[in-house]
Amino acid sequence: MSKIVVVDDSYAELQMIEGYLKAASHTVVSFPNTDKLEEKIVSEKPDLIVMDVVMPGRNGFQACRDLKGDERFKNIPVVLCTSKGQESDKFWGQQQGANGYVVKPFKAEDLLAAVKRALN
Repeated sequence: MSKIVVVDDSYAELQMIEGYLKAASHTVVSFPNTDKLEEKIVSEKPDLIVMDVVMPGRNGFQACRDLKGDERFKNIPVVLCTSKGQESDKFWGQQQGANGYVVKPFKAEDLLAAVKRALN
């Protein structure tokens, strides 16, 4: 299937998301923060990125905006996966260039549906 980079500062969330994606036959590479994310993406060449929003340092909204503003990464879909579930948060995610938005807590099928939509 696809190669997916997951970025989340919660180890438990990383493990859960990774498990769901691997069960759906995706290859998964995980990172605990957005530090040097662009360098990591250059070397990993993912088909999609699943990223938390609330993280120390550069948050998911900022990282998404940075990726979408960079010619090298603008065509890689980003699915934001976050506890920020207000309509204004979802709208802001879209404004940053996110291709999907999943609100925690979520079911495996919600995440997989968002990933499938973003990849198509």
